[in-house]
Amino acid sequence: MLTTQFTTEHRIGDGDTAVVFMSALFAGGWIWDHPYRSLERAGVPVLRTNEAICAMDRRLAGSIERLGDALLDSCDAAGAGDVVVCANSLGGLVAIDLAGRRPDRVRGIVVSGAPGLSADPDVGLSFDRRGSIRPTGDDFGRRMVAALFHEGCHFSAERMAEAGELLARPDSMVSMARSLKATRAYRVPPALDKVACPALYVWGRHDRMTPVAPWEQALAGRDGHELRLVEECGHIPMVERAGEYTAALESFVAGALR
Repeated sequence: MLTTQFTTEHRIGDGDTAVVFMSALFAGGWIWDHPYRSLERAGVPVLRTNEAICAMDRRLAGSIERLGDALLDSCDAAGAGDVVVCANSLGGLVAIDLAGRRPDRVRGIVVSGAPGLSADPDVGLSFDRRGSIRPTGDDFGRRMVAALFHEGCHFSAERMAEAGELLARPDSMVSMARSLKATRAYRVPPALDKVACPALYVWGRHDRMTPVAPWEQALAGRDGHELRLVEECGHIPMVERAGEYTAALESFVAGALR
């Protein structure tokens, strides 16, 4: 049975603002290894969720708002107060939504590869009549990797196998379908209007999954919203260009926590 609560890894000090990393749709908190460990070594309070979003109950996975509430519940359980939320892909919408709904808790957001402003890419996924998703075609893995990365595959064989096992579970596929439906229904521009905290958008220049061009237009002229492009990079900059992503994050966090 899928769960309705995230588990976490964290190092939190009393009353400190924590940098919170949200896991992605079908990848767990391990995608944040580089920035998480770097901030941890520097003594910055950190927390990351462990479970991929499609490993959560379909009712939770299918709601941007419920995912955000579940993330804050995890922060509460760990003793974190104010937060800077870092998220990729679907989690980026969760971060934006939380910033608008909970300005009392969210001091900053760092978003990468968020959907909602472009059509779904063709990576070999099809919906069935039950509202679930199934991979199609022998080249599914190749197409997915090509959509995620600018060049090559930056997931280990172990992590690829882990994601494959998750994608093979019917209940996970239903949760994924609900999540994708939620991203299509979410209205991004009005949500951006509500973000009052500092916001950094770190985007791969060559992101084929969620192209940056519509976000450049949506963010133009918005005070407090900074877009930083990562060259030679696709959908997951914290993995494909980990050093550059972490440097941008550390600079942002230093300013946001001043």
